[in-house]
Amino acid sequence: MRLAVSGSSGRMGSSIIKTLLKNPDLQLVTALDSSSSKYLGQKIEGSNISLTDDLDSLKNADCLIDFTRPEGTIKNLSYCLKYNVNMVIGTTGFSEDELNLIEQASKNIAIIHASNTSIGVNATLKLIELASKILKSGYDVEIFEAHHSEKVDSPSGTSITMGETIAKAWGVSLPEVATWARHGHTGPRKPGTIGFSVMRGGDIVGDHSVYFCGHGERIEITHRSNSRENYVNGAIQAAIFLKNKKNGKFTMNDVLSL
Repeated sequence: MRLAVSGSSGRMGSSIIKTLLKNPDLQLVTALDSSSSKYLGQKIEGSNISLTDDLDSLKNADCLIDFTRPEGTIKNLSYCLKYNVNMVIGTTGFSEDELNLIEQASKNIAIIHASNTSIGVNATLKLIELASKILKSGYDVEIFEAHHSEKVDSPSGTSITMGETIAKAWGVSLPEVATWARHGHTGPRKPGTIGFSVMRGGDIVGDHSVYFCGHGERIEITHRSNSRENYVNGAIQAAIFLKNKKNGKFTMNDVLSL
């Protein structure tokens, strides 16, 4: 299977490349990076591929694994459509219009869009779904997350997915019940809301906790990432899942048969 990777000099991109180069069933055919990257032209260790900003090089790939930023992903999407290349999208922070573009593109190519490709995180989402169905009333819910200081979107895409999972189990939409920030004299907490708390600092890979706070008890469901290995393995598994698929929009639930 011929794979392309975008954001190849970044944390996730470089980690994905290192892992896929060890897999004899996968071939790295292009390593994309931003046109402003100082690493353009640099050869990737263990391969004859150099970092490039030439999006036309996607014509050689079966699938692109994309962990960049929304504007970059949407640009890459247009070239994937041009050359009929499937996509694994791990980018977060999209606008509604950008999400609609991804949805429309999935009618022509196969796309996995996941806020988090970690197998453990997706197992955690299933636990959160179950807990939310049991703890539908009498519990205040708070989502806490911590990431490294370079992360640009807040809350994280994973936190939002957790909130959406809880809201769906409650039969409401997340915007109806989300409290995104608190400051000043906020008054007492409104029942049935989902609060979000965020920390940014250091080199934290990613911590996520959901608290169900009742009277006399507190249930906590937590996932902590100590490395990017789980995200990388999940992203590569997702790309393999798309092999021979012509179109459609999929999630990690499809990949993991959850």
